[in-house]
Amino acid sequence: MNTYTAKSVARLADLSVGQVRSYAREGLLQADRGPRGEYLLSFQDLVLLRAARVLMAARIRPRKVRTVLRNLRRQLPTDRPMTGVQLSAEGERVVVRVGGAEWDPETGQARFRFDTASLQTRVAPHARRAPRPRATGGEDAEDWHALGNDLETTAPDHAQRAYRRALDLDPDHFDSRVNLGRLLHEQGNLRAAEAHYRLALASRPNDATALFNLAVCLEDLGATGEAIATYLEAVAADTACADAYYNLARLYETIGDTAAAVRHLKTYRKLTERP
Repeated sequence: MNTYTAKSVARLADLSVGQVRSYAREGLLQADRGPRGEYLLSFQDLVLLRAARVLMAARIRPRKVRTVLRNLRRQLPTDRPMTGVQLSAEGERVVVRVGGAEWDPETGQARFRFDTASLQTRVAPHARRAPRPRATGGEDAEDWHALGNDLETTAPDHAQRAYRRALDLDPDHFDSRVNLGRLLHEQGNLRAAEAHYRLALASRPNDATALFNLAVCLEDLGATGEAIATYLEAVAADTACADAYYNLARLYETIGDTAAAVRHLKTYRKLTERP
């Protein structure tokens, strides 16, 4: 596992060296000791400290931040990477998000989002009755695309059909191609999603959104090298694509390229830090 000094982590996490060492002494980090007794920290520790810095910037009290991080260590599986964990402040409360789950790390109590699947199930029957574009001098791919947009949240299967109809009418309809790929991706149909992203990029090779989506898909398929190359294309197309830099940092860390991981994480930090 690659390691970082307390000084380098402090610089990247925008904390003081003293703060980093304090977190390590309290057992909040997975810190090892070097031959001279210095703290050696992991990429996971860096991600955790960045999350702590976000909470402190939101005026969460330092003692509460420490409590949240301590509880989080207990609540997460030991093999759960911190890169998939999001911490945010809602007023004086802290919320943890992992995938579709949300909870209060102080109490361990689960939270339920308003736009959950249960709401989708209740609303979907109404969406299915939405009017379809009718031929008035010929069907229009743009109308079917607009319908797909309207149906995505409440009836994704019907949204897919609308996008497919738009593509039947106009195989080069870029937005329908990307949106259909994304819906298939969310369903876990990765190969089909990849195919649609690549078809979209055939017409717009430098579109950052399509490149980013394809990179995520390749990552989910386990094609780490291709994913890295595609994320690099995405940031070349849009230098402000912060999520691509973050994902690059994470992937470079997994393949052992520490210098590249730190470089891209620094860029991510510059793009997302508050003015």
